[in-house]
Amino acid sequence: MFTKNIGFTPNMMATFALSPIAFNAWATLLGSLSKVLDVKTRDSIGLAVSEVNGCDYCLTVHSFTAERMAKMSADEIILARQGHATDSKRHAAVQFARKVIESRGRVSDDDLQAVRDAGYTDAHVIEIVALVAMYSLTNFFNNLFDPEKDFPAVAPAGSI
Repeated sequence: MFTKNIGFTPNMMATFALSPIAFNAWATLLGSLSKVLDVKTRDSIGLAVSEVNGCDYCLTVHSFTAERMAKMSADEIILARQGHATDSKRHAAVQFARKVIESRGRVSDDDLQAVRDAGYTDAHVIEIVALVAMYSLTNFFNNLFDPEKDFPAVAPAGSI
């Protein structure tokens, strides 16, 4: 489906497919999680997590999809990489996702309450954590295998 939406098979997917079991597990998770929250929130979480994990490949992918599929502006993409959003509800989700990855899931009660106060249910919180885990999987995979980038380059974090 991803290949059909963008018109080519990304290098990451071609490399990941060397293990059909791992690839199918990831693809199933991706397909399921593509139905949670909204596309801007999902892409914003992907950008924030990829920034924390230092995954240059994933930052190029998420910047591309955020611009073209989620229709996010360049400023919104930069904010997401920094763990922020212009929309207050999305901001709460992105902040929470960033805290989950930075603390390895050991968020404070106040952090959990803040995302709940923004209107997210416990089911949504679980979905945010699942997105963090899925994006971390691809971040770790791409940091390890370092596939050739086939999406437009993005500025290093120090320049944003």
